[in-house]
Amino acid sequence: MQELGKLQHSVELWNGLRSQVADLLELTSLAIESDDESVAGELTVETAATAANLAKAEMELTLSGPYDDRPAILTIHSGAGGTDSHDWVEMLTGMYSSWATLGSRPVQVLNTAYGDEAGLRTSTLEIGGQHAFGYLNAEVGVHRLVRISPFDPARRRQTSFARVEVLPAADDDDSEVELRSDDLKMDFFRSSGPGGQNVQKVASAVRLTHVPTGIVVSCQTERSQHQNRDYAMRILRAKLLALREDERAQELSALRGERVSAEWGNQIRSYVLHPYKSVKDHRTDHQMGNADAVLAGDIDGFIEAWLVSRLGGD
Repeated sequence: MQELGKLQHSVELWNGLRSQVADLLELTSLAIESDDESVAGELTVETAATAANLAKAEMELTLSGPYDDRPAILTIHSGAGGTDSHDWVEMLTGMYSSWATLGSRPVQVLNTAYGDEAGLRTSTLEIGGQHAFGYLNAEVGVHRLVRISPFDPARRRQTSFARVEVLPAADDDDSEVELRSDDLKMDFFRSSGPGGQNVQKVASAVRLTHVPTGIVVSCQTERSQHQNRDYAMRILRAKLLALREDERAQELSALRGERVSAEWGNQIRSYVLHPYKSVKDHRTDHQMGNADAVLAGDIDGFIEAWLVSRLGGD
């Protein structure tokens, strides 16, 4: 039924676009026959809207991977830059959450680990909606921030790094992912807040270790031990799915991107807030001068440029 729903959506989308184009052609022909220039403005607006819808539909045709239509498990890790890198993780968490909200996509914070002084050492989100993994796969890699550090009394310029990892969420019926209770080691600990202090007296945070592979995930977002365990299981299933794919077809690099150190020379994108404001993707050369808008979630241009470049490479 899910597959049927996806196919029906595609058929309705392309039939709708065909009808829009047919209506525009008919209206144009009538205007030419009657020599009526009053509809020129309306035709211009409607043609632009149809062209935009067509471009978006064509973009989705590039998302034909086996997991492109799944929800995405997105994790942001702090890199070089100390406290500023922790703050950078928090800023990126807000950027991706805003991107999801702007696109009416469901977003759920699965885990956060606070920095020693400010920000987050790591953050994990689950973002849903159509082709969530297919789109967000464009974000895999190191993101670099250049700005005047708010944590430096001398107000010097600071460069910070964070690494973004994106995995497709695992379905409950995925045959590649088999979780046996005997293979899991579960530990409980107290959640920590800003500055590293314990924020709960009860050990509700959960750490799961998958003994056969050595994969460790933790979750401390919720006050409920049961909820944290559920979130940790979702992250673990996604990691195991990626691992199984690697074992079966050497595809882990395609799912997660090449694992690189979050430091100088490895960035895929630079966000410069001083001495000027600009965001540039080093893979596609796509650039935006309105860095504030990008950090508020306007990253579709970067994602689409990456998809187009990948299609050209194929």
